Amino acid sequence: MNLKNEFGSGKRSMVGPLLIRLRDLGLLVTGLENVSPLMSRAVIEAFIRLHEKGLIYQGSYMVNWSPKLQTAVSDLEVEYSEEPGTLYYIKYRVAGGSRSDFLTIATTRPETLFGDVAIAVHPQDERYSKYVGKMAIVPMTYGRHVPIISDKYVDKDFGTGVLKISPGHDHNDYVLARKLGLPILNVMNKDGTLNEVAGLYCGLDRFEARKKLWSDLEETDLAVKKEPHSLRVPRSQRGGEVIEPLVSKQWFVTMQPLAEKALLAVEKGELTIIPERYGKIYNHWLTNIKDRCIRRPLWWGHRIPVWYIVGKDCEEEYIVARSAEEALRKARDKYGKDVEVYQDPDVLDTWFSSALWPFSTLGWPDELAEDFKRFYPTTMLETGHDILFFWVARMVMMGIEFTGTVPFSYVYLHGLIRDSQGHKMSKTLGNVIDPLDTIKEYGTDALRFTLALGTAGQDLNLSTERLTANKAFTNKLWNAGKFVLQVLPNRDNVSGWQNIEACKFNMEGYLLRLPLPECWVVSKLHMLIDAVTESYNKFFFGDVGREIYDFFWGDFADWYIEASKARLYHSGDDSVVLVAQTVLLYVFGNILKLLHPFMPFVTEELWQALPNRREALIIASWPQSSLPRSTDLVKRFENLQALTRAIRNARAEYSVEPAKRITASIVGSEEVIQYISEEKEVLALLSKLDLDNIHFADSPPEDAKQSVHLIASEGLEAYLPLADMVDISAEVQRLTKRLSKMQTEYEGLKARLNSPKFIEKAPNDVVRGVQEKAAEAEEKINLTKNRLAFLKSTVMLSCSAHSTFRGLCSFLLLEAYYTQSSALITSPERNWLGQIRRLEQSIN
Repeated sequence: MNLKNEFGSGKRSMVGPLLIRLRDLGLLVTGLENVSPLMSRAVIEAFIRLHEKGLIYQGSYMVNWSPKLQTAVSDLEVEYSEEPGTLYYIKYRVAGGSRSDFLTIATTRPETLFGDVAIAVHPQDERYSKYVGKMAIVPMTYGRHVPIISDKYVDKDFGTGVLKISPGHDHNDYVLARKLGLPILNVMNKDGTLNEVAGLYCGLDRFEARKKLWSDLEETDLAVKKEPHSLRVPRSQRGGEVIEPLVSKQWFVTMQPLAEKALLAVEKGELTIIPERYGKIYNHWLTNIKDRCIRRPLWWGHRIPVWYIVGKDCEEEYIVARSAEEALRKARDKYGKDVEVYQDPDVLDTWFSSALWPFSTLGWPDELAEDFKRFYPTTMLETGHDILFFWVARMVMMGIEFTGTVPFSYVYLHGLIRDSQGHKMSKTLGNVIDPLDTIKEYGTDALRFTLALGTAGQDLNLSTERLTANKAFTNKLWNAGKFVLQVLPNRDNVSGWQNIEACKFNMEGYLLRLPLPECWVVSKLHMLIDAVTESYNKFFFGDVGREIYDFFWGDFADWYIEASKARLYHSGDDSVVLVAQTVLLYVFGNILKLLHPFMPFVTEELWQALPNRREALIIASWPQSSLPRSTDLVKRFENLQALTRAIRNARAEYSVEPAKRITASIVGSEEVIQYISEEKEVLALLSKLDLDNIHFADSPPEDAKQSVHLIASEGLEAYLPLADMVDISAEVQRLTKRLSKMQTEYEGLKARLNSPKFIEKAPNDVVRGVQEKAAEAEEKINLTKNRLAFLKSTVMLSCSAHSTFRGLCSFLLLEAYYTQSSALITSPERNWLGQIRRLEQSIN
């Protein structure tokens, strides 16, 4: 089996399903089949150019080594956690002194003592000043001597104030050793076992060696004590194992000169980071950047383009070349024709090649390549905020270094997708939401819309409730499209379509001649286009989605579609019908355009179903901005909306049967009455009023005190005769029973609150809950009492309008008593008499 071929075959087999997934999400991806060869060439070229400039070098450096992953990881890939540990106290005898002459050091990692190169104390620590300049014997090393030195780096208050210096296994010790010119000893193999420097402990795992060493120290009387100590443990972000600081020969990129140019790009405004607060994080990282190790001891990846000379020290003799043939030619030119070379077996860090992505995929280093000239630099990069430094900053640095320009003008950072409780998704927690499963249940458009409503840089809690709501939004859009298509003229109605296409919504004069509902919805659409376009330009995608959602559902679907039915089904005037059809098509078509970036599938499907749409929606022109609108007419329709809402609320409050049409008197100024009355049919349809019993006036009607009085807005009121809405006597009886029940419940709550035992023993949150329920009950009781008083006063007013009413009631009841048995009263009359009885009772 050829392992390389197997890996290549596996990679190719994954590309197809990946492309299918991307297409399922509505993404258009092309050219992936040509990316690999372009990337390989670009990676090699970038390495060589950086090496030639002295920005890539080979050197010994302390890295964060992952024994489990067998690779170095960057500082940003190391996570620190506070964990319980142990502080070990060990004797170091002073060479030439007595057996009682020793220094005690405190360390959390005794197994690294085999790599000790010095013992250090603080210059002002008088306890140990007499030992400075002498030698100490490292325990368990067959008498190896190390110098006792002084340095201000030592913390006098930690442990015993004596520090063992192991520069091969501690970052701070490494820096100190470099400053003082001390040697570096490595006692660890790359798999986390101790090497031959550790003598008898060679081959033991680092943690096993720690236990055995401590046991041996105890036997030789060199162990003083050990005590619990809280440790800040470095762990690999990917593997989770404890990181081992290790000095090794690695390939590094000098980052500071590259970072300075990337910082300047933001400072000069060539690059904008969204949201703005991440610009500070970007600046902090690049200002404090360190040289980066780019070597990874892996099999799969871009091989390091370095060749070593067979038989020579690879740390000193190497060739950097674009190919094996070039490397061999350079080697033989330098060392003779008989030399042989072999390539470095390791590969480059993933982020090295990823940093070249914006231009390596377009043909670079051939800057005359058609794709490179056409697409580089791009406008915006959209990615997660968690890889701002890993990927984004490195792309900026490499883009400027190799092309002279930033690879993109804007960086838009989205947040992480979390579960509904705000927890990070993980297989361990079992809260992972699979996009493919989500698409099957809710649809791609609902998923895209849900994710796009997030705010830049903020994590999004993804819940089934959000997905369900946006699936409902998708269905609402589909049903609105079906309605629009059903009411449009037939495709063969040439004159009808000519009239529709002749409408000029971009002309203010045409807009102002439209009826009020049509002028309102078109004006609102034009306002929406401006707001959405501005938000798009500012990359406020969440705002865009919410603005479109509110307009479509709140204005177009809930109001205009309903209002248009008065034109389409009840007008009988073809010209009025045509206006409604034209507005429905115009507004809905523009809604599809605005929504298309969020919901490409359903919008494209509906767009293609609209008559005379010859091009795909994805390439259709964006709606024009700054189109005419009338704020005055918008306010007028808002008054009509306020009136409708007030009537609807009154109907709900008095439990009017949904299908019942009621009487209304509309009161307002002459100007208000004029434009409201012109939309009498719309008002009747939206408010379920009796079209033949809507009255318009500039003063209250005669029966105003027997009506429900509504104030819709300033200068616009309505009066709804109560008797026309409900059976007053039945409503009085219903509310009376309800009031009695509420008062009983209220008294029970008050009794609990008046009990000292309850107040003293019940938890505070329980007491607060009862108090809130009591306050709520009291409010409901007052509202019910007010409504009862109003109903009874209405009856009283009705009676006072007829001075003989009470007498008439008594007469009729008496008459009924004597004549009912003689069957002189018909069934309807009996019902009428029953009403009189109940009315008499309500008065009493």
